[in-house]
Amino acid sequence: MLETSLPNRFARGKVRDTYDLGDRLLIIATDRISAFDVVLPSGIPYKGAVLTQLSAFWFEKTGDVVPNHFIKVIESTDDPDLPFSLPRELVGRAMLVRKAERVDVECVARGYITGSGWSDYLKSGSVSGIKLPGGLIESQRLPQVIFTPTTKADAGHDMPMTYQEVEEFVSKQAANVLRLRTLSLYQFMTDYALERGIILADTKFEFGYLGDELIVIDEVGTPDSSRFWPAAGYEAGRPQPSFDKQFVRDWLSNSGWNKEPPAPELPPDIVQKTAEKYVDAFERLTGKKLLLP
Repeated sequence: MLETSLPNRFARGKVRDTYDLGDRLLIIATDRISAFDVVLPSGIPYKGAVLTQLSAFWFEKTGDVVPNHFIKVIESTDDPDLPFSLPRELVGRAMLVRKAERVDVECVARGYITGSGWSDYLKSGSVSGIKLPGGLIESQRLPQVIFTPTTKADAGHDMPMTYQEVEEFVSKQAANVLRLRTLSLYQFMTDYALERGIILADTKFEFGYLGDELIVIDEVGTPDSSRFWPAAGYEAGRPQPSFDKQFVRDWLSNSGWNKEPPAPELPPDIVQKTAEKYVDAFERLTGKKLLLP
């Protein structure tokens, strides 16, 4: 499922298609996958269903921690809250949400030094302007969780922001709310995931204004927005096996691709293994089976 076509499309993102329903939005997660800010020609089976249903799980689980825009997952073709019938193949991957005014900041929480944070640390000893202790090794748990925001780019690369830059962009009060809510969510989700044998190394959130309040929007705690590691066998000093799209990033990095469009087709075995990782993450975290049409 790489494309959708319903009335009143509001936006087409790298993965999600969003439809305007007045004071609400219908967000449909496709099976598209992006890496290095490029949408790949290959889709990942079941990915859209995992993103939608896992986000819904976290929205419901964390609603008392930080408010969010979630209303419900659409689980039938004729839902009374929709002005049209939903094609059967979109059942379980469509989410109804309240409309909010997006804040163009990616709010990232890091509990471990890995990924782009590890690269930045090797270059400068800091991440997003935050000076870190010397001598850290790859995948090491940080002394405390850090807030490392980036720009929110509709096209191209998200760029690191310092906390001061966020204050200048959204106001000091709003920046403080973004930071505190990001860290609160990360801590709650980290504790929950670890009980299920999964380390949440880092994750990102998006926020929007609903009236005067900053609420969580888009997605929460998915393999697209988070770095999940199996707790069993975790050992700092090396890259970790993961339940997220790092598997795809690693294959692309070793393929010789220059990380500029167009991206190469993924081999069938990489597609299959990635699909299995996404479904495995969903089932481990939720204890449920994925709803498929």
